[in-house]
Amino acid sequence: MPRTKRAVSAKKKRRVVLAKAKGYYGAKSRTYRAAKEQVQHSLQYSYRDRRNKKREIRRLWITRINAGARQNGMSYSTFMNGLKKAGVKLDRKVLSDMAINDPASFAKLVEVAKEKVVA
Repeated sequence: MPRTKRAVSAKKKRRVVLAKAKGYYGAKSRTYRAAKEQVQHSLQYSYRDRRNKKREIRRLWITRINAGARQNGMSYSTFMNGLKKAGVKLDRKVLSDMAINDPASFAKLVEVAKEKVVA
């Protein structure tokens, strides 16, 4: 049986890796060995950070809600507790947007939460 020559498939494999490494700094975009290692790391980072992104966005929402609630004399936890007791079903994304873009209606929500926490 004749031996298998790998020239075409090996070149394609290297070309794919170097294409993914385009834009990297120095040897990481030019040499196969460095590019291969960096592309592996980059793929790991992108997998991990697709999940971490969701956490970071939620943290941002909570920070914005807390800032809006504190401007109206209430902490984040008591505000959320008051909304839950009042039966207000708004998620953190919407509350965060209200705190930034519509402070007047957010203040009304804070008043609703205050009434339920005190009662």
